[in-house]
Amino acid sequence: MEPINIEETVKTPLIRYLPELNKIEIHGKSIPEDPREFFNPILRWFEDFSAAPPADTTVEVKLEYFNTSSSKTFLQIFKKLENIVRKKKNVKINWYYEVDDYDMKECGEDYRSMLKVPFKMIEVLE
Repeated sequence: MEPINIEETVKTPLIRYLPELNKIEIHGKSIPEDPREFFNPILRWFEDFSAAPPADTTVEVKLEYFNTSSSKTFLQIFKKLENIVRKKKNVKINWYYEVDDYDMKECGEDYRSMLKVPFKMIEVLE
């Protein structure tokens, strides 16, 4: 499987898979001008990844901000990870948020309540 490695821009997040660590990282801002163009290849990659996942996968999400279309797509991505759990593989999502970022904390809590994936909320200093 080809690793994914999308560099962060001012409008799009870093999204990469580190196969040696079985870790997926999603960091930065997500306000793409054309969400379909940006996210469709990413969704296809997650579909392929979920078809033959490793035994353990950690997903680190460190987002500063994301818009509504990104929010919907992140849920689609997390649902693909949920499919991996159904295959009796281990997946955990670590959701990082800054101490005073109540919106990002609430978004993480919302995702956690919608998913059947181990979802850890991690508070960090700015």
